[in-house]
Amino acid sequence: MIAIDRLTLGSRPAGFTFARTGRGAEGEWTVTADPTAAAGRAIEQTSTDRTDYRFPLAIHENFSAANVAVELRFKAVAGRIDQAGGIVVRLQDADNYYVVRANALEDNVRFYRVVQGRREQLKGADLRITANEWHSLGLRAEGDRFSVSYDGKMLFSVTDRTFAEAGGVALWTKADSVTRFDRIAITPLP
Repeated sequence: MIAIDRLTLGSRPAGFTFARTGRGAEGEWTVTADPTAAAGRAIEQTSTDRTDYRFPLAIHENFSAANVAVELRFKAVAGRIDQAGGIVVRLQDADNYYVVRANALEDNVRFYRVVQGRREQLKGADLRITANEWHSLGLRAEGDRFSVSYDGKMLFSVTDRTFAEAGGVALWTKADSVTRFDRIAITPLP
C-alpha cells in the first residue's frame, strides 16, 4: 500500500516519476487534501490541458513485475473532454504498456494495450461511473491473462501476449481529467 498519509501536501508525490503518452503538456501531479479520502489526502492530476490524445502518467518508482495485482480508489473530479482514471501495468516506457481505465463522461471501463504510443482496445464494459465519488478499480496481470474489477465486482478478463516481461506500474489519466487516487495497493504475484 502506498502511504499517501506520509506524503507532503501541496508537493509532487514522493516515490513517483512522471511521463506522458501522446501530445500536449506534461501532467501536473500533486498531493492534495481531501476529507473523503482514506487518509484525508489523495494523489491528484491537476492539469486541465484539453489535448485529446494526452495521457499523463505517475510511475511508481523502483517497482517492476510481470505478474501483479493493483487495486486503488479513484475519483473523477473535473474535465470537459474526459473524466478518467486508470492503472498501468507492465510499463516498458511512456509509449508501451497495458492500461485499464474508467471514464465518468463515457460511462465505461476499457482495457487497452499501448504500443509505440498507439492505444488499441482489447475489451470493455459499459456501466454507470459517477463523477465526484470514490470508486475502486482493480487490474490483475498473470501470464497472458488480465482481469479487471470495478467497485469490487469482476467485470471481465482478456488474454494478450504483447508485453510478457516485467514492467512498471503507474497511475493514468486522459486529456483534461482532474482525477484523484487513494488506497493504492500494489501486490506482486508469483
